[in-house]
Amino acid sequence: MLTVAVEFGASTFLYERASRYSIEESDAHRLAEHLVIAEKLLSERPPAARAAAAQELTTDRYIVRWSPTPPVRPAFPPRQKRMEAQVTNWERDLAASGLQLRLAPGAHGQVVAGEMRMADGSWIVFKTRESVQVWQFAIERTFVALIPALLLLTLGALLIRGTLLPLRKLVRAIGHVGSGQRVTVEEEGTAEIRGLIHAFNGMQRRIHELIENRTQALAAVGHDLRTPLARLQLRLEEVGDAESRRAMQDDVSEMDDMIASLLTFLKGQDNPEPAVAVDVAVMAATLVEDAGDRGHDARYLGPPHLEWSVRPSMLRRALSNLIENALHYGKAVRVNVVQDGSALVFRVEDDGPGIPPVQIEDALRPFVRLDVERGRNTKGMGLGLAIVQQAVALEKGRLTLVNAPQGGLVAEIRLPG
Repeated sequence: MLTVAVEFGASTFLYERASRYSIEESDAHRLAEHLVIAEKLLSERPPAARAAAAQELTTDRYIVRWSPTPPVRPAFPPRQKRMEAQVTNWERDLAASGLQLRLAPGAHGQVVAGEMRMADGSWIVFKTRESVQVWQFAIERTFVALIPALLLLTLGALLIRGTLLPLRKLVRAIGHVGSGQRVTVEEEGTAEIRGLIHAFNGMQRRIHELIENRTQALAAVGHDLRTPLARLQLRLEEVGDAESRRAMQDDVSEMDDMIASLLTFLKGQDNPEPAVAVDVAVMAATLVEDAGDRGHDARYLGPPHLEWSVRPSMLRRALSNLIENALHYGKAVRVNVVQDGSALVFRVEDDGPGIPPVQIEDALRPFVRLDVERGRNTKGMGLGLAIVQQAVALEKGRLTLVNAPQGGLVAEIRLPG
């Protein structure tokens, strides 16, 4: 529709531009007759009386003058050969008189001016009194001709917008797939679009059912394992061998940590905790002090107070995981909290072996353990960094892991304002 409108408007405009220097056929006929009469009457008068006779030939439509010598012909504006052809088509004799026409400025616009040679070599100079509408006339005609195209263009745009509106809703709903939110899109639009939306709603329903079933199954297994672990913990008291009892207690403690991390990860996938204003500086400092009380080299470098709107439980768990990982793989940890413009940044640095750059992305995936560099004596199920990533995603933030130049790993959480 836009192409048709542009082509129609351009062709109409060019047509008007091509014909804007032409005059009406009736005007051309009258001008030709007037010039023929003027030439005949002036040729019958002696040269001394021709100037006065030319004054008598001046009417309310034409101004006529006689000149014994050739008039000065301006180079600009140029001759209007189309107008000349219109006039000479009515009176063929005028073609041999050297008739020349051009546009000249008038009182209310442009007028037609010109000159023609008489048989004795003298000249008749003339111009019209009424102005010729050219440019304004072309614009008006072009606009009028464009009205149907503009109406069709508007109608087409409304129809296309109405057709694409359901697709926009579908695109927004697709953006929420996998985020825990189920958005049902109303089936509307053309038959093809309704079919697409229907298929999407069905696919989304099946995906959420699979996720819910998996989450419920894993959560049920995790809760059910707590009971036999508790019984094992009680029966360990009856084991006489202290070394065996301590080894079994470590195994039970590791299994309990695995279950706790699994339940935390599953809870974070469907977390109902709202965001509230929390003093995140105090939160981080408390976690660092707790690590120091347990005999670790931990230091807090941030401000004493800094309030931010976060989900406190998930963020506390994320910071705790980063600090515990740093202490497990290194000997010292440094925690810094800064406000960078409109963003909140947590930075946890350790002096451990770091992570190979090619494995940093894998380290953020659930149930992945990087045992080659960091040893097999890790606890849990490889969900520590996955839980951190999950908590940061809930806050619309970003988690990055970078190896420090001097050694160790730098984990940075950046939360938007």
